[in-house]
Amino acid sequence: MNANPLIEAEAVSPEAAFATPGQRVWRRFVRNRLNVAASGVVVALAVISLVFGIASMAKIPFPSDPNATSLESKLRPPSAAHWMGTDQLGRDVFSRVLHGSYISLTVGFVAVGVALGIGTVVGAISGYCGKWVDQVLMRAVDALMCFPTFFLILTAVALLGPSLWNIVIVIGLVSWTGTARLVRAEFLTLREMEYVRAARALGQRAPAIVFRHILPNAAAPIFVTAVLGIPGAILTEAGLSFLGLGVQPPQATWGSIISDAKTYILDAWWLIAFPGAAILIATLAFFLVGDGLRQSISTQTERK
Repeated sequence: MNANPLIEAEAVSPEAAFATPGQRVWRRFVRNRLNVAASGVVVALAVISLVFGIASMAKIPFPSDPNATSLESKLRPPSAAHWMGTDQLGRDVFSRVLHGSYISLTVGFVAVGVALGIGTVVGAISGYCGKWVDQVLMRAVDALMCFPTFFLILTAVALLGPSLWNIVIVIGLVSWTGTARLVRAEFLTLREMEYVRAARALGQRAPAIVFRHILPNAAAPIFVTAVLGIPGAILTEAGLSFLGLGVQPPQATWGSIISDAKTYILDAWWLIAFPGAAILIATLAFFLVGDGLRQSISTQTERK
């Protein structure tokens, strides 16, 4: 008898008997209302960042110009005119938080994409080839993991200069080690499966075996790792911006808004509260989605 209630529920469902593994994972995922709510927040954040990213690049002052100053309106608390108040230069915090979402999510998605690409390639080569190739690559990964990641990023950004794409590339280049170890572990297991041995017996070349047989079966945990890596990238960018090494003014970012507000923390609580809440909501939503996917996939593994 299965101990997992999700598996028991599927066992008595006639529809589940004919569902694909992906459909079963999806049904388990949406069965949890918290997963659905977190997914809705992630979609909303993606749409907001896309809209306001386009507005920033086109210099469209929507809902208002995030860089427009008005010393007569400085440090105004939240009101009907300024929903999140104004900062020390009279700039609308609501507009700056919305426009800053583009930077945070761009860093999150693109940096994780870079790390995912490097980690998958290194882990796949290491896990499939084994022997001395595995030893060399894993020792390089271990050496890189010995360095404190954030300080390594600080050093690289300080040398290259603080810009959006420098930050994205640096975060991606130092964040792939965990993905590499995960992919290696998956490949070490999957390369011994019967279908992989059959492919070798049929004379298929290594690239075909990797891309057609092994990598698709390792895609689920890799995707979960990518989703769970986005909050870390967002927090890293916010930390860099807070220290003045992020995207430079006048571009608004969540970390730079908080950095500008640290002098006024006792007089203008809204300057810390709203961008801080944006960071909290974004990172928590991505974490909940990734954790929900992980649980759904692990249930599918138990069922097998």
